[in-house]
Amino acid sequence: MYILNYLSISYLKSNDHIRILCTARSAEENDLELAKSLLESWNLRVSYGSTIGRRDHQFGGTKEERLTDFQQAIDDPDIDAIWIARGGYGTVQLIDAIDFSAFAKAESTIIIGYSDVTLLHGKLQSQGFSSLHSFMPLELKHKPDSSVESLRKILFGESQTIEIKNTFNIPRQFIKAPIVGGNLSILYSMLGSDTFPETKDHILFIEDIDEYLYHIERMMYSLKRAGKLNKLKALVIGGMTSMRDHEIPFGKNTVEIIKTITADYDYPILFDFPAGHIEDNRSLLLGKEMTIDIQSESIKFNQ
Repeated sequence: MYILNYLSISYLKSNDHIRILCTARSAEENDLELAKSLLESWNLRVSYGSTIGRRDHQFGGTKEERLTDFQQAIDDPDIDAIWIARGGYGTVQLIDAIDFSAFAKAESTIIIGYSDVTLLHGKLQSQGFSSLHSFMPLELKHKPDSSVESLRKILFGESQTIEIKNTFNIPRQFIKAPIVGGNLSILYSMLGSDTFPETKDHILFIEDIDEYLYHIERMMYSLKRAGKLNKLKALVIGGMTSMRDHEIPFGKNTVEIIKTITADYDYPILFDFPAGHIEDNRSLLLGKEMTIDIQSESIKFNQ
């Protein structure tokens, strides 16, 4: 069995410091006040990076400004967590220039976000570090209590159980392995790079939004051909939101596409996990062990 010993994050405690900044698209300070108030209600100190309120076309500052802001935050020993303000596109411009050596210390910074932030997650997991897949500050006003409470539990090191129905009659079994992954399109873009996380003997999580069905198939085939779907412990699929089709239908939906491509494998394929570009986007600590208890009627994910 392949074993990667991930360095655990240091969970937050009262008076810890969280920085909100941009690595991709821009964000304004007045749109972040709700997130700031939430974090302060959890007795956390909150500050904004220099990229908040800065704009270079669609980005939260130039490439150099975003890189400097992020680098300063991960190098600052007083900052315990970094919550990326929003996704979109842009983190790939920075990824190869970031110095992640600060993460080698015993208590590393928690990086929080999803979608475009999958690049940061992948880089960190490929180097043996954990990070937090969760919704962005700008999305908070659209998030239900279940999403907010999920984030709080993970940040403060409380255990979390997520239960879904066993809709597809997956055989009863128990799985225990680290979970990695994120946005399928971003993972696809990382193939062939040192940013793609280890998947062997891992649980792989994927989600996506606003893609053509044929592109979902292309990306899944690409992951398969690259060996990234081999020897998983499980494949967990979150939201596959607002998928598109042509005037002449593709002929398969996302479930059918994924089932067809993974038919060769004997590990469980688990759909409808509540994470991704959906309203109830639960938090996952990537690079940390997860247990999956599959029963005849339900599936319980615990972390």
